[in-house]
Amino acid sequence: MAKDKIENVNIVEDAENNKKYDTSSIMHLGDLEHIRLRPGMYVTNSGKQGLHHLIWELMDNSVDEIANKHGDTISLIIYEDGSLSVEDNGRGVPAEYSEKHKMSGLQLIYCTAKAGGKFNNDNYKFSGGLHGVGASVVTALSEWIEVTSKRNGLIYQQKFRTFTDATGKTHVGVPVSDVKIIGKTNETGTFVHFKPDKTVLETVEWDFELICRRMQETAFLVNNITIKLEDRRSLIDPIKYGPFEPVVYNYPNNIVDFINYIKEGKKTIHDNIIYFEEISDDVELRVAIQYTDSYNETISSYVNNVRTPDGGSHEIGFKTGLTRAMTEYAKTHVKQKDKDKDGQILLNGDDFREGIVCVISMMISNPEFEGQTKGRLGSSFAKPLVEKITYERVTAYLNDKANAKVGEAILEKALSAQRARIASKKAKEQARQKASALSNPLLGKLAPATGKKPELNEIFIVEGDSAGGTAKQCRDRFTQAILPLRGKPLNVEKQRIEKILANDEIRTIITAFGAGFGDDFNLDNLKYHKVVILADADQDGGHIRSLLMTFFFRYMRPLITAGHLYIGMPPLYRIEKKDTVKYVYSDAELDDALKEFGKNYRLQRYKGLGEMNADQLWETTMNPETRYLSRVTIEDVAMAEKMLTVFMGDDPIPRKDYISKYANFNKVDNFERKD
Repeated sequence: MAKDKIENVNIVEDAENNKKYDTSSIMHLGDLEHIRLRPGMYVTNSGKQGLHHLIWELMDNSVDEIANKHGDTISLIIYEDGSLSVEDNGRGVPAEYSEKHKMSGLQLIYCTAKAGGKFNNDNYKFSGGLHGVGASVVTALSEWIEVTSKRNGLIYQQKFRTFTDATGKTHVGVPVSDVKIIGKTNETGTFVHFKPDKTVLETVEWDFELICRRMQETAFLVNNITIKLEDRRSLIDPIKYGPFEPVVYNYPNNIVDFINYIKEGKKTIHDNIIYFEEISDDVELRVAIQYTDSYNETISSYVNNVRTPDGGSHEIGFKTGLTRAMTEYAKTHVKQKDKDKDGQILLNGDDFREGIVCVISMMISNPEFEGQTKGRLGSSFAKPLVEKITYERVTAYLNDKANAKVGEAILEKALSAQRARIASKKAKEQARQKASALSNPLLGKLAPATGKKPELNEIFIVEGDSAGGTAKQCRDRFTQAILPLRGKPLNVEKQRIEKILANDEIRTIITAFGAGFGDDFNLDNLKYHKVVILADADQDGGHIRSLLMTFFFRYMRPLITAGHLYIGMPPLYRIEKKDTVKYVYSDAELDDALKEFGKNYRLQRYKGLGEMNADQLWETTMNPETRYLSRVTIEDVAMAEKMLTVFMGDDPIPRKDYISKYANFNKVDNFERKD
């Protein structure tokens, strides 16, 4: 074939290295090599989130087997060496040597991107995996991976590894040997054992609590599933990892049990959970609802057992159907005093959803998600379908005389929400006017950054005037603002908006950020792209962090979802010996640090930020080159709601117990140095 004729092409030269940029500069990477080079394209990032995404990919495969009625049990084990295994009793992945592809089925599935059995509906009616990418991602980001498949009465096994040769070239997913038959069996299933590669991942430290939360959520969603978990690291280091306690999740009532779990600690306004389902050849829809006396709505939606935190067409359909059903019910049950002068009801969808706890689980063939991480369902048919089903089932439920008291309780809750909504609208306007009037006093309390670029600026919310004064002395005035708080912030969890807006501390935060509040919050107007909560490293500091995070979760949630909220970590100890100084951030690392210093050292325990000199606070906590920051994220809204009930509910005992037992804000593994 003749070469293309190219004329008048300028060759761009690298002025520094004098190297030509031409076709010889173009690299062609294999699929797995590309995954190692750009892991964030496949597993969100190369940090903690990306590490655990490897588990979710393997779990998706196992869950898909069980969701399609092949098997009922999944076992996950973390081993002493940091490797991890996922095993199911499904059909077993195809393992035999393929003449068509000139490799075993195991190599094809686990070492080749875009290969899998989910591209049509012949083998999987419903699937939540990444359609041929997931398993190979695990191989690409692992030192080694070993797969065992039980099928056809035989046990197949093959191991793959990644290594770098003498020339510096990395070989990914290389078979250690051909696929082997290592035995016979009457069982079926797949066992995948792998060790994440610390040369391409920023961390390889598994978070067992995070894994448990995700597996528990899966057990709530999938019918007839049992999930078993073990962290065998506890056998060699029980101090660090806690006692060895295998965990088993099994929920026979599925999302009804999920509702009971989420609402635990909340006061409900009706006893029975509203549940309905619609099962057909192509769609399965299950919905569970219960109303609480909370002022917030909690709707958790899933498609093919994959969480959709950004909602989508199925969630929109549910909200529309619920509003239609409740509006019709209200027309015949609202008293005249709650109507306007024209006899119309003033309720809207937000009113009908106040206090709702709801789980929507939908199974569909070939779902269309928006984005690689499946945050939002885009399938257009889901909206009218879910709307129709929700409208019909909720209407039938409300019209059943046996449920009369439930309907009355929900309607009264909605009317209360309507009255509060009207009052809060007035309160917001008053707050805007008051904030404008108080703008000058605010400047006296807030030490603003002088820089005018929000993307470079950060604001530290500091506990107390003493720590605030120290922070103001050591800050970088161009990029860092300091906002001291007087005492503990308001617990917004059980307060109406009008009372929240009447609180001076809350109003000060809103004014300082400049981005609004609640439904009016606009990230585009945010003055500081890093909001850092900086409190003492003790239980009171933990409580203050919890109060602030609750406020941001309820009324400035985009601040969290966009990655703008952080927690600063001050040190607990300062060790000094002659000219050597070391700061220690947790009790766990203190013993090792003291051994390193030997004898004749000076140990200082910081009881609060106010005890630190300005130069010490800068060096340890505020200097972007040396500090630790932890970004606050929302892994799961439903679980976040659960924890807010523990932390911010009416009963203070569970909150104090949890903070004392679990809340370790000084765990170095969770922090990033040099943000």
